[in-house]
Amino acid sequence: MGAELSKTSTMDEASDEPPTSAVLLDSCHFSQVVFNNVEKFYVPGADVTCCYTLTQSIIPRGKDWVGIFRVGWKTTREYYTFLWAPLPSDPHSDTPVQQQIQFKAYYLPKDDEYYQFCYVDQDGVVRGASVPFQFRAETEDDILVVTTQGEVEEIELQNKNLRQENEELKASCASLQSQNIHLQEEVTKAQELQKSLESLRSNTEKLELEVNSLKKENKHLKELDGCREAELQQLKEQIQTVSSDKERLESSLKAALEQMDQLQSQVSSYEKEVENLARVDREKTEQLEGLKEENQQLRVVGAQQQQTRDLLKELEEQKRLCQVLQAQKKAADEENQNLREENDVLLRHLSQPTEASPFSVASQAQAPIPAPGAGDLLFGNPYGAAGANLGAGAAEVASIRKCPMCNEVFPEEIEASQFEAHVQSHLLECPLCSETFEEANQQVFDDHLFCHRLE
Repeated sequence: MGAELSKTSTMDEASDEPPTSAVLLDSCHFSQVVFNNVEKFYVPGADVTCCYTLTQSIIPRGKDWVGIFRVGWKTTREYYTFLWAPLPSDPHSDTPVQQQIQFKAYYLPKDDEYYQFCYVDQDGVVRGASVPFQFRAETEDDILVVTTQGEVEEIELQNKNLRQENEELKASCASLQSQNIHLQEEVTKAQELQKSLESLRSNTEKLELEVNSLKKENKHLKELDGCREAELQQLKEQIQTVSSDKERLESSLKAALEQMDQLQSQVSSYEKEVENLARVDREKTEQLEGLKEENQQLRVVGAQQQQTRDLLKELEEQKRLCQVLQAQKKAADEENQNLREENDVLLRHLSQPTEASPFSVASQAQAPIPAPGAGDLLFGNPYGAAGANLGAGAAEVASIRKCPMCNEVFPEEIEASQFEAHVQSHLLECPLCSETFEEANQQVFDDHLFCHRLE
């Protein structure tokens, strides 16, 4: 009914229907046109003036229109009535433009349902929508509700929360639709590839059968050609034999010559047919060569994948070696710590006072013993060899901690988890089978994912 009323209402404005579409709400842009001074109620039987602002985000065009829609509409085809939107004096203005149009009372709704203004461009896409309103007289109850400021604020807060929940639901629905469309596209591509593969296999089998059949026919034609040549030779011998009796056998010779001409014509026809068959045979051979090249390319891809697997195995071996070296370093650190503790015990023991003979006391008073330097310990340095071994182990670990992908060397202080995380950043992991690939082999990784889709 709304569509019929809208058609009647616009007969005075234009002779054609407004441009609409089946675009869903998620694809609309409601903030590009802002409706101003929208009343909560419009009195039935009176004209309604609609005021709106064109922002800088929209360029108005000649087929843009403003419609009245019942709240809950899904597409722009569900308008109740509409008016063509007037073009501003400067459609490309950099500042907002104020516009207004007037809906005649005769074409407005007569019920008390909720409606809203919508600005629709000439592509049928909504660029702006107003707050809901009704066509009914304002009652005393409505006035009392408006005068209660606290309840009005509470209702507005509830409306705001409802709008926010509605936007979240719309965003969630749009995301699900996008994911569904993407999955359908992937399934369609996989089905098409499967059909293409089956078609190629079927064509290959047909070509092989046709080639075998042509070979058999070619062999048969060659045998027929040999038989025809033998018959021709036999006829020539007969002509030579009856040459002495020419008059008697003249009619027979003429018939033989005619038969020979026919045989030559047949031989010529057979030769042409053999040439055609040979040409077809060459074409089939070329097609087979193309299929062989395609098969060779597939084998090359498989070899690249095997090479990638070998590289990953080598990387795992390097990780294992790094873990062994780290364990050795940890053991050396523990041994070094134990030796240091023993050294501290020995030094404390040497520093304790001991009983001395008078001669030793006198000698100590006459010639004080110099304190041992850093390199002149009383009993020697028992940790020199251990420190040297520890330094060599640390240098070996530092040299081992070299990224096999980018050759970056990491210091000794870095943790093994950080080194492994750096190496892992150069790898691409399959989300389906957890197989890893080098980052540089992006094409191999894409082919691997493609094989999963074919499965």
